[in-house]
Amino acid sequence: MISKRPDPMTDDSLLDPARHGFLEDAMAIITGTLLCALGVEFFRHAHLGTGGTAGLAFLVHYVSGYPIGNVLFVLNLPFYVFAWLAMGREFTLKTFAAVALFAGEGLVMPHVFAINLAVPLFATIVGGILVGVGLLILLRHKASLGGIGVLAAFVQQKLGWRAGKFQMACDLLIVAAAFLVLSWQDVALSVLGAVVLNLILAVNHKPGRYNGY
Repeated sequence: MISKRPDPMTDDSLLDPARHGFLEDAMAIITGTLLCALGVEFFRHAHLGTGGTAGLAFLVHYVSGYPIGNVLFVLNLPFYVFAWLAMGREFTLKTFAAVALFAGEGLVMPHVFAINLAVPLFATIVGGILVGVGLLILLRHKASLGGIGVLAAFVQQKLGWRAGKFQMACDLLIVAAAFLVLSWQDVALSVLGAVVLNLILAVNHKPGRYNGY
């Protein structure tokens, strides 16, 4: 008796139920980048900085006036080569899509959303939470907003280090550079925002706990 070999295209038992599908990834990238864009608007309203490549983009924005999303897109260009070599094609393409979408959302946001009143401390905490949750969604779908996020995802995946703790250390260094363009009060709030953001990642994104991809 000849047994029929299972067809990997039709046999559900051979599919990995933990792996995200294309539509799930697309929805996650849209949702994650939109939350990040909203969080950035709170930071910008309070005239704050932040960590990571986005923090560098903030500094360039405050000095030059160029849109944050556009600056972030350009700053990330060198990291795509590293991401392709270290993290693979899927991660790189998703990250490229996320950064491009975030840049577009950043251009549209001032025309569809305005913050009329937000106490700086409140804006700091809410902005940190929004960006943290947005990045968490992206990381769980094998994407990021590039730059330091690529390095953080790499060290967690390859070395087992906590992405949140690694990124927090980098963020604090970048926020310290904000003294060049911001007051010490704004820098202090920026540090708080970076801590809130990265606590979200450190608590919720641990190696081996979530295998959604």
